[in-house]
Amino acid sequence: MAATFAPAPNAALVLADGAVFSGYGIGAFGTATGEVCFNTAMTGYQEILTDPSYTGQIITFTFPHIGNVGCNGEDVEAKQPYAAGLIVREDITAPSNFRANVHFNGWLKLHKITGISGIDTRALTAHIRKHGSQNVAIQFAENGKIDLKKAKAALEAAPDMNGLELAAHVTTPAQYQWKAKRWELGKGYIEIGAGSHHVVAIDYGEKLNILRCLASQDCHLTIVPGTTTAEEILALKPDGVFLSNGPGDPSATANYALPVIQKIIAAKIPLFGICLGHQLLGLALGAKTEKMKQGHRGANHPVKDLKTNRVAITSQNHGFCVSDASIPPNVEVTHRSLFDGTIQGIATKDGMCFSVQGHPEASPGPHDWMPLFAQFAALMASQKKRAA
Repeated sequence: MAATFAPAPNAALVLADGAVFSGYGIGAFGTATGEVCFNTAMTGYQEILTDPSYTGQIITFTFPHIGNVGCNGEDVEAKQPYAAGLIVREDITAPSNFRANVHFNGWLKLHKITGISGIDTRALTAHIRKHGSQNVAIQFAENGKIDLKKAKAALEAAPDMNGLELAAHVTTPAQYQWKAKRWELGKGYIEIGAGSHHVVAIDYGEKLNILRCLASQDCHLTIVPGTTTAEEILALKPDGVFLSNGPGDPSATANYALPVIQKIIAAKIPLFGICLGHQLLGLALGAKTEKMKQGHRGANHPVKDLKTNRVAITSQNHGFCVSDASIPPNVEVTHRSLFDGTIQGIATKDGMCFSVQGHPEASPGPHDWMPLFAQFAALMASQKKRAA
């Protein structure tokens, strides 16, 4: 039998430090640039790619079998994907899942996302861990001819994540209402009624499943743009305020977000933040944030609750963290990563504000932190009872 040979590589991955990997293009033809990161989750690639927090980033999936459950119209975290591109080990296979209605590669093409397969993702992940976060370019050549000069030119033009304000680019353009709860098999997304609590969620790039989790705690939500003033928020008479996740450097978003958050804190309204919202709460309370070497991204991150000593396995997606040395006296650290000891949760000592770095909405990821939404609902109920 005659030997068979794989086609010649038609795509390249170029790193800012000069490293070059060759592979095979997936998704749309073209050149994609962004900050490279790696995600260790074994499931949820559709949720990850549609997470607005990944704006400006190219994701390396360390799990080799990406695409094997296909895609559908329900497992999304936004109306469109926000990741700049993706890197995978194996070629995308045909879907095998009863909920799939489109092939993953077709979904990538539909949304004009450029990716590369055939990459030694273990070697690339080790490279990122050693050398830290950096920008990369993926070129998927339609004619099969890789133009490294063009890829390097695109890479040089890509912005650095340090100091980059992205939340304003992904926030909702207008206020709207939300009532849909978490997805249930055979039922889909059921809406709540009036709701026991009115939560104003400030959208810095929110994931939809966070809103679903809040609605599942009988919360009726008003979603407002990230640039909404404190006066406009307080006029809505919320029982609680939620600070969403989002992309970019928190110190850049803080330029317009901090005065708003500080006025909400002063109004003694229950406040809950996740991811970027956690970092912004820290900044508003007087702490500082810093860029991490490679960040935390995956669905297997152990986090310790410092009050109970219980360990939760959590879903993570962040490249910045609240700085340990900057915690002010009125704030206590509530959670820490067991990977590197970085801060994973804070709370004000009066109990009115708390936040976590990871993603309790578990999309994708484990459900260990899901009770945090109930904690927020209980805080609102307690405050309303106290004010009655």
